[in-house]
Amino acid sequence: HRNPLFMAKSIATTDQLSGGRVTVGCGAGWMREEFEALNVPDFDARGRVTDEYIKVMLECWQNDRASFDGDFIRFEGVALDPKPVQRPHPPIWVGGESMPAIRRTAALGDGWYPFGSNPKFRMSTIDAFVARRDKLYAEAERIGRDPGSIELAYNCAFHSEEAQSNSDGGRLLFTGSAEQRAGDIVALADAGVTTMIVNLPTPDLNETLERVERFSVEVVPLL
Repeated sequence: HRNPLFMAKSIATTDQLSGGRVTVGCGAGWMREEFEALNVPDFDARGRVTDEYIKVMLECWQNDRASFDGDFIRFEGVALDPKPVQRPHPPIWVGGESMPAIRRTAALGDGWYPFGSNPKFRMSTIDAFVARRDKLYAEAERIGRDPGSIELAYNCAFHSEEAQSNSDGGRLLFTGSAEQRAGDIVALADAGVTTMIVNLPTPDLNETLERVERFSVEVVPLL
């Protein structure tokens, strides 16, 4: 959705201002209407565009005079200063659960950031997450990359203090007792996850604060 030269400069500036604390999240998008409304490259080409735009940002961050000759953007002799604090560049986390996203992660990403509730690739159990992780690792090995060099994150779209049923009839990940939810976190950590987003917010502020408080008091001490 955004011009990669503009994003490369913006991210570099933010990395400078934050003292090197930026993590770059990249996703190809999923809604055709967004692409049409923004008048950006065609929706059906979004995977190739995303790959190219990531390469453009890497080129700008790592070279004094950047040049690129691609299908969607071309430029020569571009200077981008100051460079990001993080060298060779801020970490790139690739979102998505499909095989194109997994291949993109293996080829260009520093981390994989799937969302647990994608209906096409629903990772609402530990086994489902591990199965997709193993596809990522296999792709990394296929292109000669160490799978251990890819950081694993997980956006947990589920959270309930009462157990809920999964589509396979088992317990939905991150629902149930404090002990069960803490166990899910441990299991994800055992699967290699180092960063996890827990979706605690509700439409009501007071209820959200209460959920955060209960999570910190009941679940966190069990980890």
